[in-house]
Amino acid sequence: MKKNRWLIALSAMGIHICIGSVYAWSVLTKPIMQSMGFTLKETTWTFSLAILFLGLSAGFLGAFVQKIGPRKSGLLATSFFCTGMFGTALALYFHSLPLLYLFYGIIGGIGLGTGYITPVSTLVKWFPDNRGFATGLAIMGFGFASMIAGPVMQLLVNYVGLVTNFIILGTVYLVIMTASSLYLAPPKSEEVPQMDMTLKAASEKNMPVYADSLPKFTVKQAMKTWQLYTIWFLFFTNITCGIALLAVASPMAQDVVHMSPMAAASMVGIIGFMNGAGRIAWATVSDYIGRSTTYILFFFIEVLAFFKLSTVTGPFSFQVLVLLIITCYGGGFSCMPAYLSDLFGVKALSAIHGRILTAWGAAGVAGPLLLSWIKETTNSYVITLQFFSACFILAFMIMCFLKYKTRHGIVTADTAVSASPTSH
Repeated sequence: MKKNRWLIALSAMGIHICIGSVYAWSVLTKPIMQSMGFTLKETTWTFSLAILFLGLSAGFLGAFVQKIGPRKSGLLATSFFCTGMFGTALALYFHSLPLLYLFYGIIGGIGLGTGYITPVSTLVKWFPDNRGFATGLAIMGFGFASMIAGPVMQLLVNYVGLVTNFIILGTVYLVIMTASSLYLAPPKSEEVPQMDMTLKAASEKNMPVYADSLPKFTVKQAMKTWQLYTIWFLFFTNITCGIALLAVASPMAQDVVHMSPMAAASMVGIIGFMNGAGRIAWATVSDYIGRSTTYILFFFIEVLAFFKLSTVTGPFSFQVLVLLIITCYGGGFSCMPAYLSDLFGVKALSAIHGRILTAWGAAGVAGPLLLSWIKETTNSYVITLQFFSACFILAFMIMCFLKYKTRHGIVTADTAVSASPTSH
């Protein structure tokens, strides 16, 4: 059966919208604490474990996911994630914290990691002409998911209780993720324009293409390059500072600019929207200005925004700055698969992307811990935000160096055609 690449993109979004519900965990924090008698720290560790195992599973299972293909890996992710959801219902029924950690944190986290990387290399192959836009579509779903899952979880918990909430969601996710996984498949030669055709068309229209799309690195070859470790550090920095801000956006808004709890909650909802919108918007922009230039722009914006956020006193300015930072945070995720394909090709993209996603697992633990430690030590958000600004000054300089040393950027189609696959 001939596949439609837009339905492939929709299937990828289906998986990401389901697993992205993990970002709505904060909606369940208070109900779980009140019903189960767990402390805030005990409950929050469930989320941290899920993000940690997301990164670990993406890193260690990336090559396996690449080997078995998108359909089987999608079904594998569905099995782990939905088992985690049903197991969480069991854990809450028995008021068991260890079971909660096991099912939602570890088993569900493995489903998150495998599900996150499953569609990436497939989409890049289906959209060789717009790789940033394609991966942005799928990863946008992960960012938007909390907007959908948050209110739905709130309603379900209020009307049917915590346990039934997870049973219903697990069932819905099982149906959506299974259907999405079964449609995923790599393109056949006649189903998508080949790269040489893309280059020829680009040459005729004098359109820019990426010279760095030509290499085809294996995981071992990529692991021997200093660029991969530099990208890991930059990704870790962006996520650490962004996820720390996400963790305290509401209380910071109330403490610093004296927003009401309701206004702060509304801001959190808008953050979910901007997280998703930033992913597709920045990924699309990167198709035109280049991935490395986009990351340089991210870090430049975040240097200024975090520093200004440490001095702002008005609610409107505070929200504008936070939302600007969140778009860069989301954009950092969506541009990464396309950036890696620019540098290393698509041969082992899932595995290489998985290695980079271990930075997410580390940052999911480091970000909130770092912020709480600095806040408790200084008793102020000001030093924390200025520290983050300084981190992005370093990231900005490293990214400029990376761009220069790899000669990564947009070149003419004629140059790309004549470029050697081993020249980068």
